[in-house]
Amino acid sequence: MPLSDLEVKAAKPGQGVIKLSDGGGLQLWVTSDGAKRWRLAYRFGGVQKVLALGVYKKGGVSLSEARAAREEAKKLLADGQDPAFVKKLAKATKATASANTFEAVAAELLAKKKREGKADRTVVKFEWLMTLARPTIGARPIAEITALEVLTALRVVEARGRHETAKKLRGAIGEVFRFAVASGRAENDPTGALKGALTKPTVQHRAAITDPKAFGGLLRAMAGYNGAPETRAALELLALTFVRPGELRSAEWVEFDLDAGVWVIPSEKMKMRREHRVPLASRAVAILIELHGITGGGKFAFPSIRSAARCMSENTINAALRRLGFAQDEMTGHGFRSAASTILNESGLWHADAIERQLAHVDTDATRKAYARAEFWDERIRMMAWWAERCDEMRRGGVVIPLRA
Repeated sequence: MPLSDLEVKAAKPGQGVIKLSDGGGLQLWVTSDGAKRWRLAYRFGGVQKVLALGVYKKGGVSLSEARAAREEAKKLLADGQDPAFVKKLAKATKATASANTFEAVAAELLAKKKREGKADRTVVKFEWLMTLARPTIGARPIAEITALEVLTALRVVEARGRHETAKKLRGAIGEVFRFAVASGRAENDPTGALKGALTKPTVQHRAAITDPKAFGGLLRAMAGYNGAPETRAALELLALTFVRPGELRSAEWVEFDLDAGVWVIPSEKMKMRREHRVPLASRAVAILIELHGITGGGKFAFPSIRSAARCMSENTINAALRRLGFAQDEMTGHGFRSAASTILNESGLWHADAIERQLAHVDTDATRKAYARAEFWDERIRMMAWWAERCDEMRRGGVVIPLRA
């Protein structure tokens, strides 16, 4: 005879397990500790089995829900499936999905980037982008995430007016999905369907002074900089070497061979992951020798003012330019690269590939890259010496011709 809700609720524990039948194999097991558990007795493949259907309690499995579960189990049996095996498989699938959330896969990819020695800047940027994706899709199993869910995460960033960041976030999310596909945890990368869905960011070139006369004014202002001597040295070396600001800030003394006049920046610090050699003109060597007397006792040529264990802050150089009176839309630390590239190319004295190589730009044309004339090292040595002289000339305001006695 079927059970009633009142009978289930009133069932009391006794010695051992008391089994109350609802019919069709459904039973309520009342144990000595007072717990009430639903069980389904059935036969599969000639073997008697028992399937757990949950616990009867507040917020647990009610009588009607237990009966519905019994009917679902009967349907599986009619299809030749073992309900216990199907339940076990569903539980394992759910556990696997929980372990393969977007956040978990992203963490694996991040660890892989670190093992591969990716630049700190690359790792930090990827980690930061993942914090933007986490609130929306972080906890979702990656195999279940749809293009619409990804777009929702991107729209949150886009709504703040950060269109370039939204574009980069889309690329980073796509990278996680491709990693998941490669490792068998996702079927596809939904970010491909979002091409063109975001607001196209306005391209903003980094501010740079490229006119020789105006650049000379900048050099004169730098010569009068009365802040920290390390910052003044950083500004002048940035002008003389036109490396990326991050490469200069993180420069270590072991990278410099001042006798040979060469600075070797290791591949892990370079944007293109390729070792870069910088010929140092005599003026650059002189600046470094003077700087060594100030910071030579530590690891970094340009240590942080707060801790010698860290390099100079990324804001220091741009802050110095603002202090000298150059607005953000006039000049930036990165602008020294544009200035050098423009003036060197306009001089007509140097091979374009030598200039590009000194800028540490890698040609995307595979054939051209393969047959380029080595690294143009000898030409670059002459070019950097000429550039130092040209900077001195621009700083003085033109060519000074000494009068004979």
